[in-house]
Amino acid sequence: MTALIEAHYLPSIAYFTAIRGAETILLERHEHFTKQTYRNRCCINTANGELVLVVPVTSKRGKVVITDVRLDFTQKWLNNHWRTVQSAYGKAPFFEYYADDLHNALFKKVDFLYELNYILLSMCLKWLRWDMPIKETEIYTQSVVKPLLDLRSAINPKKSDQVHQFYYPVMYNQVFGSTFVENLSLIDLVFCEGPGAGKIVEDSAIPKMNK
Repeated sequence: MTALIEAHYLPSIAYFTAIRGAETILLERHEHFTKQTYRNRCCINTANGELVLVVPVTSKRGKVVITDVRLDFTQKWLNNHWRTVQSAYGKAPFFEYYADDLHNALFKKVDFLYELNYILLSMCLKWLRWDMPIKETEIYTQSVVKPLLDLRSAINPKKSDQVHQFYYPVMYNQVFGSTFVENLSLIDLVFCEGPGAGKIVEDSAIPKMNK
């Protein structure tokens, strides 16, 4: 099975449960950029609760193909994101082990959002020890047929309940608070659980999505 999905910024745990049963990831590179989605944002856990990190992009009018969306470095988001992650996870059990990977990926300072997301997805797959090749679409197709699994826009902050069709939250020890926060960015799980993150993702996947 091949999973067709868009590229997210530091994808959530549900993103990985959705693609868990796939042999190949097919990234949608011909879609139009959609605002207020996980394409340029992620959720992490902090001392003050859940926090959304947003990557600013240069504003353009009309529909813009995702591969043409440029990162806006006139804003200090990169240093701010890194300092926020350090503050949130500096005391997490596995932060020091994985921090350099994340820092190096972020500070490559690529120009385009899609390119950054591709790099971060590759990093996350390496962390999970998933040997899952990433391919890219050649054209945009509105509808697809099996065995291609269309997961485009299935993980959307405006439709949070939708993820439970393929994601069942499995609790793990988080850095802050006594209330478990589900479906954060994978970095929350990896910094807290290290090599055990892959097993938790597998346990969080709804079985029917792994066929």
